[in-house]
Amino acid sequence: MDTTTAPDLPPHDWPELQRGWVWLCGAGPGDPGLLTLHGLNALRQADVIVYDALVGEGLLDWAPQAEKIYAGKRGGKPSAKQRDISLHLVDLARAGKRVLRLKGGDPFVFGRGGEEAQTLVQHGIPIRIVPGITAGIAGLAYAGIPVTHRDVNQSVTFVTGHDASGQTPTAIDWGGIARGSQVIVLYMAMKHIADIAARLIDAGRSPSEPVAVTTTATLVQQRTIETTLATCAADIAAAGLEPPAVICIGQAVTLRQALDWQAMARGIPPRNTDPLHRDRPAEAG
Repeated sequence: MDTTTAPDLPPHDWPELQRGWVWLCGAGPGDPGLLTLHGLNALRQADVIVYDALVGEGLLDWAPQAEKIYAGKRGGKPSAKQRDISLHLVDLARAGKRVLRLKGGDPFVFGRGGEEAQTLVQHGIPIRIVPGITAGIAGLAYAGIPVTHRDVNQSVTFVTGHDASGQTPTAIDWGGIARGSQVIVLYMAMKHIADIAARLIDAGRSPSEPVAVTTTATLVQQRTIETTLATCAADIAAAGLEPPAVICIGQAVTLRQALDWQAMARGIPPRNTDPLHRDRPAEAG
C-alpha cells in the first residue's frame, strides 16, 4: 500500500474549506490511520497548514498543495508563544487563505484549541472544529489498556500534568481525584510524575497501584512500561523514557496482561487471560 499518497475519500457531501476560514482539526495521536475522514478532507483543501509538534510528517505529505508552517510547542524547548500562534491564524485567514490548524490528538483536549478558537471568533474569523482521537484513549488502547471496563471502573479522569506556568497544577484537587476516580489518565505529566504520585499516595491511593507509561503512542516507536505508583518515577528514569507520554493509573492497567494485542501480533501469547480473577455469570443472548 502506498502510504505517501492520501487515500481517496468515499462519496459524501463533504464540507468545503472556504477562503478566510480556519478549521481547527485533530490529527489523532500519531498513526495516520487514526485521522478522521473530515481531517483528510481538510488536508486535501488547505492552502496553508499550521501544525504542531505531535503531528506526524506522513500526514503533511498528504497535502502537497499546502504551505506548511510549524508551530510546535514542546516543554523545555524554544517555541512560539500561544498568543502569537493564534494571531498568526487570524492574519492568514484575513489574507484569504484556506487555513488548517492541525493539532495532535483532539484540539479541545489539552490542546489549547479552545484558546485559539476563542481568539479567532473574537477577530471575526469563521471556524470549524474537527475533533480528533485523543492519545489518552487511543494510546492506551494501542498498549492494550481499556480506559473503562465494567469490572474495574465506572469513572475515568483525564488530567494535565502541568499548568500554564509549567509546574504541577495547583488548581487541581488531587485529593478529590485520588478518592473519586478509579482510573486516572495523565497527559504531559512525565516531568512532574514524582510529585503527582506523592500527592495521590498522600491522599490515599495505594503505593502498589498499577501504573502504565506509554510513549510515542500509536507509532512504531511506541514503548510501554508497567510499574506502580510508588516506583513509577524511578522506573521511568531507569527505562530512559522520553515525552510525549500518556500515564495511566488504576486497575485497568492489569488488563494489559491479557489484551496486549501488539505483542500477540508478534506471536507472544497473553501473560494472563484473566488478570482480574473474577467470574462473570453467563449472559443471556
